[in-house]
Amino acid sequence: MGSLLVGAGPSRSQGLPHGDWLTCPWMLVYDDTSEGKKVCTYYKLDSIPVVLVIDPITGQKMRSWCGMIQPERLLEDLLPFMDGGPKDHHVTLSHKRPRESSLTPPQKIQVISVAADETNEEDEEVQLALAASMASMKDPSRLTSKEKDVTTTDKKEEMCSAKKPEYPPLPEEPKGDRNLLCRVGVRLPDGRRIQRNFLRTDPIQLLWSFCYSQLEEAVSRPFHLTQAIPGASQNLDYDRELSFEESGLANSMISVTWE
Repeated sequence: MGSLLVGAGPSRSQGLPHGDWLTCPWMLVYDDTSEGKKVCTYYKLDSIPVVLVIDPITGQKMRSWCGMIQPERLLEDLLPFMDGGPKDHHVTLSHKRPRESSLTPPQKIQVISVAADETNEEDEEVQLALAASMASMKDPSRLTSKEKDVTTTDKKEEMCSAKKPEYPPLPEEPKGDRNLLCRVGVRLPDGRRIQRNFLRTDPIQLLWSFCYSQLEEAVSRPFHLTQAIPGASQNLDYDRELSFEESGLANSMISVTWE
């Protein structure tokens, strides 16, 4: 006897929840029950156990996992369903459908051509104004020594602002007693998924140090971290003076996104 974990929303008569996919009710049934037999027959399930994500509006199978699956992997695979709810999915599909014929009536063509002529005239005026403003600018070779000093100072300030952020040094990955360690999974902007062990007493700032070490663009491009929580997402604050255990980040999944 196997079990089926089915994630779905309420029936059409009950309405649709306003949250994302993961706020929909989850149902655990066994394959030898009447409900389980119906699910197995309708979705043509050959192996048990299985986890299903079902569209609460159409009943379509959105995702499935067969056999035993680790909690961390299941949470990673469910991350796309946190970005929006079933309503957003159907709105996206409706936008992809062709609405009007590609043929444009003759009257519309005439209006478009007139508008294009007006746009071209405006573009010419803008170009003339731009040329006049460029001509009125000073020749760089004629800059005074004071103006050159100001320009040099501005460049130095830009270079200083572009320096890499200062994160605490990342120590070697700890090993030993599992009761003292925690494992954190990270999903990078390019889709890669990495994991690392930290001490439960380590400050959470080391998580930024670890992500920074994995991202080449982070030298000149800021990023922020988001904790994946079923039904919501939480932006992490770098300035919070907490450990991994105190912050609840131990054995969690983190997403990295560019600002």
